[in-house]
Amino acid sequence: MWNRVSARLCIVCKGHKLLCGLSRCPLLSAYSKRVSIAEKLEGSVLGGSTPPTAVVGEFGYPHVTVYVGVPPDVYGDEAKFYDDPQSWHLRLGLEDIVELRSGLAMLTLPRVLVTDVNRLYDSEIGLAVVSSRPVDAEARVRKRLSPVVSFDYLLPPMGPKLQVETINIVGSAKMPRKLEEIIFDDAKASEAIAELYRSGVEFYTIVRALSIGFLGRKSSRKLVPTRWAITAVDTAIGNMLLERIRSCQMVSETMVFYSEYLYNKYIVVLSPGSYKAQWIEVWHPKAVYNPSNAIDYLEIREVVPGKFTDMDGGYIAARTSVLEYLHKIGRQARVSILREILPQYIYPVGNWQIRQTVAHALNKGPILTSPSEQELREFIARKTSIPQPIIEKAIEFIYEKKTKTLDTWFKH
Repeated sequence: MWNRVSARLCIVCKGHKLLCGLSRCPLLSAYSKRVSIAEKLEGSVLGGSTPPTAVVGEFGYPHVTVYVGVPPDVYGDEAKFYDDPQSWHLRLGLEDIVELRSGLAMLTLPRVLVTDVNRLYDSEIGLAVVSSRPVDAEARVRKRLSPVVSFDYLLPPMGPKLQVETINIVGSAKMPRKLEEIIFDDAKASEAIAELYRSGVEFYTIVRALSIGFLGRKSSRKLVPTRWAITAVDTAIGNMLLERIRSCQMVSETMVFYSEYLYNKYIVVLSPGSYKAQWIEVWHPKAVYNPSNAIDYLEIREVVPGKFTDMDGGYIAARTSVLEYLHKIGRQARVSILREILPQYIYPVGNWQIRQTVAHALNKGPILTSPSEQELREFIARKTSIPQPIIEKAIEFIYEKKTKTLDTWFKH
């Protein structure tokens, strides 16, 4: 059945909305990789440091599964590298990331009701996974649940899942000072996220704090599935920055930025105008979410700030990096982001690579300023293999032109 589903549906779904009606994404299942670590650990005592890593699942909500990541017999700073996207960026290739994460055992706790947030706090597991440094842990493994690496659009690959009898935190957690304070505050989650961000707390530490129920009004705190938490943190940070730049002057000229990583190419165009944004993803045939034999695309527009034509975690991640840059330079702009996904991108490794590669493009500075329409067309065509009709969608938005619909070019 699934091979008759349109590529457009797969690109919108990205494996987690299950829009095709199947119980699991066959594309993600196809990319799972067997590893031997699970067989070695079954029935043994596992020791190591959590980098820290914690994932709250969403299946069965409001009863969810919590996973704690521990690389066996790896401790301290060496363990930190197993969940450190900032250190991976531009250093590790696609297979390197999959290989690294295959060595991160995901220790599976019994299912928990999302309102039972004290359960993790009282066991010290919660404190360990929001630590700013690795924390030693020890667990008795009962059995392996899955000896494969699993993939997700928003999350880094997850190693083999192991059911454990107990997890003991034997090291000391060291939380960022501001997070220690906010855990005891009775503030809205969005306010807490903004305060932690302003204090310099690392993005994924904020995500884990929200995910395990440490943020929000005390009377209504809940565990939040990690995928939801990532997008929620991106959204809260982005909206805070957007509020700040909306009174700023507009950029005075069109600026074009470029970067690429992991077979993903990004072009960011900032042009004079009040803030609005466009996101275009172009998927080549046989890239992870395009099983078809033709190029396909997804376009999202944010014409009214904070209102999107579609919700996509990749766009929200890129938006955060753009708004950070605009806030840094004290300007607002019309924003167009083009992402080209090449066929070699066969494993999804999480939207951290979108957030960081867009930030890298912006921080390098513009490589083209004040281009004419034709110069910009030629630049995009030179740097990418994006079809001309899709390029025209970007030109239309950047220069506020009217073009004919793409329906005549892409039929499904």
